[in-house]
Amino acid sequence: MAPPQLMGVVNVTPDSFSDGGEYLDADAAIRHGLELVEDGAEILDVGGESTRPGAEEVSAEEELKRVRPVVAGLAGKATLSIDTSKATVAEAAIEAGASIVNDVTALRGDPEMASLCAERGVTVVLMHMPGNPRTMQDDPRYGDVVDEVKAFLVERTTAAVVAGIDEQRIWLDPGIGFGKTLEHNLALLRRLGELRELGRPLVVGASRKSFIGKVDGSAVGERLGGTIASSVIAAVEGADVLRVHDVAEMAQALRVSAAVLG
Repeated sequence: MAPPQLMGVVNVTPDSFSDGGEYLDADAAIRHGLELVEDGAEILDVGGESTRPGAEEVSAEEELKRVRPVVAGLAGKATLSIDTSKATVAEAAIEAGASIVNDVTALRGDPEMASLCAERGVTVVLMHMPGNPRTMQDDPRYGDVVDEVKAFLVERTTAAVVAGIDEQRIWLDPGIGFGKTLEHNLALLRRLGELRELGRPLVVGASRKSFIGKVDGSAVGERLGGTIASSVIAAVEGADVLRVHDVAEMAQALRVSAAVLG
């Protein structure tokens, strides 16, 4: 098993589902990012707007105020990703040192995002999400969730390439927890290999997600074991990047899994 890269989560928000408010201060967020790098994160994903179900929108000005000093403070310490769907925020983050744009809307949220990413030559993460964070959990339904997510990712990849983004710079994310029921999330993890057929790197973010709590009744702070289990399975099924909060524990789990599986 080739070990996936670990993408450490740096939420500079007051309302993220698992650590909202802990790192709203820029200095605290920078310290946290450096700790994640020491723990084994190769990528740091900095976000200034929560995308939890029901989250309220944040203005571009407020989002910029939150993330720009953090990206600047972490520049050169790891590969930096900006978790945003706003082109103005992405542009400022790229100028401050980010080389990945992680867009949960898959370039649909801002008409300027695709051209910006093409011009700047950054890597782009295209994620599947029906609707937006305020509506995505309103009775999500699929005929076959894996087939529909796969078709969506093909369509968004084509749109990105047409906009001028190098296909080699496109990563894909099935959007675990974004507009999916428990069974949808389990099916995507179980059948992740089918998304490998698209030929692009896969990013999987199962860390502390609510589907784990639906399996065993655990609260957000009690989901480390479920995060490790689902993430190791994702790695075995072909995930290239794991987006996680608990980097040290995940790195150890991957090392042991790789040793066992050879």
